[in-house]
This record gives sequence, structure tokens and C-alpha cells, in this order.
Amino acid sequence: MRCYDCLQEARSDTDGIGVCSRCGLATCENHARIRQVHVARQVAMGASHSRLPARRVVCHTCDAAETTH
Repeated sequence: MRCYDCLQEARSDTDGIGVCSRCGLATCENHARIRQVHVARQVAMGASHSRLPARRVVCHTCDAAETTH
């Protein structure tokens, strides 16, 4: 797969390293943002949280939309 943002910048030779978990577009190492998320699962009457965070890949556009206030 090719990075969508690189294609928009007329650079068609950049391979994607992952898929954005928000919009689903392929993203390269320059446009990808790796975020940590805490994973919770339902246990009986409450939620149990993992001690180790999971990883999530987002493109720079979705990352900006999530973090800009």
C-alpha cells in the first residue's frame, strides 16, 4: 500500500507502514502517529484495565483532529 498523504503531496513512492485506526487510510512512517491507549474489559460488575497500554496507529490528520482543542 502507498501512503495516502504522500500521494496527495505528489510523492507516490512511499510505502505505508500501517492503517489509521480512525479513517482507515494507509500511512507512512513520516505521517503516522503512534498513540497509547488503555484497554479495558468487562469483568463481573466492573471494568478491568490492563497495566500495559496498547498501541494505536493514526494518521497525522486524525491525530490533529483528536488533539486540537
